[in-house]
Amino acid sequence: MARPGGEEADGSWAAGDRDQEQLSFSALLDDSAEDLYENAPCGYLSTLMDGRIAKVNGTLLRWLGRDREELVGREQFSDLLTVGGRLYHETHFSPLLRMQGEVNGVALELRAADGSRLPVLVTSVVKRDSSGEPLLIRTTLLDARDRRAYEQELLRARQEAERERERLRRLATTLQRTLIPPALEPVPGLDVTAHYHFASSDEVGGDFYDLFPLAAGRWGFFMGDVRGKGAEAAVVTSLARYTLRAAAVSDPVPARVLANLNTALNQQFQDDEPRFCTVIFGLLEPEGGDRGFHVVLAGGGHPPAVLLRADGTADYLPTPGGQLVGVVQDAQFTTAVVELRPGDTMLLYTDGLTEARDLATGERYGDEALLDFVRALAPVSAPRAVQGVTGLLDSFGEGLDDDIALLAVGVPGRETPA
Repeated sequence: MARPGGEEADGSWAAGDRDQEQLSFSALLDDSAEDLYENAPCGYLSTLMDGRIAKVNGTLLRWLGRDREELVGREQFSDLLTVGGRLYHETHFSPLLRMQGEVNGVALELRAADGSRLPVLVTSVVKRDSSGEPLLIRTTLLDARDRRAYEQELLRARQEAERERERLRRLATTLQRTLIPPALEPVPGLDVTAHYHFASSDEVGGDFYDLFPLAAGRWGFFMGDVRGKGAEAAVVTSLARYTLRAAAVSDPVPARVLANLNTALNQQFQDDEPRFCTVIFGLLEPEGGDRGFHVVLAGGGHPPAVLLRADGTADYLPTPGGQLVGVVQDAQFTTAVVELRPGDTMLLYTDGLTEARDLATGERYGDEALLDFVRALAPVSAPRAVQGVTGLLDSFGEGLDDDIALLAVGVPGRETPA
């Protein structure tokens, strides 16, 4: 039904509704200062300079379960705190407040009438008169129960994460140690020394090496580096180690050993992301009359071995053209032959050594620097060669960000001290 007066009447009704709404809204905001103080969402407290409570709001009384008459003029602010809180208040909070005139957001605990504890964040300010003399202390207390629960949950989560990290670290260390031999078998007439540097205790690396006997008095050895880290790298490392050993038993020709590993990697991971590695495989064969060892090496993309001669010279023993193992099905591998005579040592390593960073310059260590270093060592036995290089590793400090494997084989002979 239309309102009397048409549009003019409609306008009056609308104006009346707005006025009524405004009055209702104003009523909501018509809080007295006393009501705002008493029922604030935080606790308010005023104390004299000696700490006696002079005024307290209803919110804080409800939190504590106390009556106003119990507190005002009878107790001090520190009486509301737990034992630890009182100690902190007396030794830190109160002296700092007197010195600075203000202390903000300090975490303390109140002791309620029922014995429960209420975590709060306390801010206190000293009120002064016109001459600067302190009159009283105004304190605001914020309920920190939700924050405390959140912090405790974060702490539990952090502790759980640390326990899980430690478990994974132990697992990674155990797994890593299963991928490298705990000790190398002694080879008659040859010094053999190995070393493994773990870049991380949390993650399994992909470096590996081994030395093992073959038929007819010959010995096989290898060193490799799998692409990547973690469990996937460990799978490839394990496959590579056992494939190399098995292939060497059936057909010890080094180039064919690498070809067999290349076939195994291509077949195993043909439908997945390529898994590949760099490898040097060698065959040691003793020569009669204590003349040393005949060595045949096949390289599959691995850094070249370093040959340190008894005459004090040292140089790389390259196997140029050898391709990465596991990338293509028809990979080609090159061979090098060397005679190890008394006093000669051959050092194999993974690329974490030459890719280490010099913290002073930020530059990679590099092949030339390594060659200069080993030339300064030569002539040197296998144990002392590894000892010298591990000392070099220690000098890099945090510049080592990759695992490093070292394997040195040498024929004992007259040695000049390094």
